Amino acid sequence: MELGERLADAVVEQVQIGIKYAGYIDKQNEEVQRAAGFEHLKLPVDLDYGQVTALSFEVRQKLARYKPETLGQASRISGVTPAAISLLLIHLRKGRFKGFAANTDSVSDVA
Repeated sequence: MELGERLADAVVEQVQIGIKYAGYIDKQNEEVQRAAGFEHLKLPVDLDYGQVTALSFEVRQKLARYKPETLGQASRISGVTPAAISLLLIHLRKGRFKGFAANTDSVSDVA
């Protein structure tokens, strides 16, 4: 097999992979954009994480211990999963914490 043939086969394979996974890649890119929009959202100083019962006990303990100032900081705490961040965001929106709903109106929904 010549070099040109091998390169052509490699290119064809890469194109097929790109087509096959395009939907997944697009979805992941959208998730990255959404997360970037939430990075600097301030968390209420008086938020009682113990009241966010949708979160696991471990996550509530970690958030209460570290008291992150922003959603981005919360997302970087070890053991705090993207799903936990989504649940926290939902809790904040439903609770209508002062100033929080206004900050998230321009950002698309998490779920």
